[in-house]
Amino acid sequence: MRRRDLVAGLASVGVLGGAGAVATGGIPSAPGGDDLDGSETGNETGGDAPERVEPVTLETVDAPGSRDGEVTLPAPDRPTFIDFFATWCSPCVEQMPDLVAAHERLGEEVLFVSVTPEDVGGAVSEESVADWWTENDGNWLVAADVTAELAARLNVGGYPSARAIDAAGRVRWSTSGTHTTEEFVAGIERALDE
Repeated sequence: MRRRDLVAGLASVGVLGGAGAVATGGIPSAPGGDDLDGSETGNETGGDAPERVEPVTLETVDAPGSRDGEVTLPAPDRPTFIDFFATWCSPCVEQMPDLVAAHERLGEEVLFVSVTPEDVGGAVSEESVADWWTENDGNWLVAADVTAELAARLNVGGYPSARAIDAAGRVRWSTSGTHTTEEFVAGIERALDE
């Protein structure tokens, strides 16, 4: 076998392996993002401050605690907590009681929003999202990221995921997977402490 063929073959394995890891959410995001195992991390980047996230305006869903209209995320000059969920995601259902409790504790101090990547108004009706929301005791703002622009800006690789963003628009806590109320509160407090 020629050296060039061997190198090309090894490079292909690396690319395919990387693509498989990305598809399963296994590659860590930018500094401060999700770890390989999906555990939570802060946004300490060796002394460099995290970059500001450019806001995205999303359509909101008319559901309990929510309203019909738009929301800009992250919120200008206000700490923002974003829960990324999907109605087909069973872990998203499992963690809803903990999100409800976290919202009850800190919902007044932070813009608390849940965002779905589903094609609300297209393949998925707004009514079905509102019904899911009601069944799972959601009582805060819910929005649809149908183009996945916000998810891309925040390096969301799977569901559920969450981001706590400070008033300057910098991610202070980034996580994926299910979490307890205490973990959500601690993550949100990172954004409030800045």
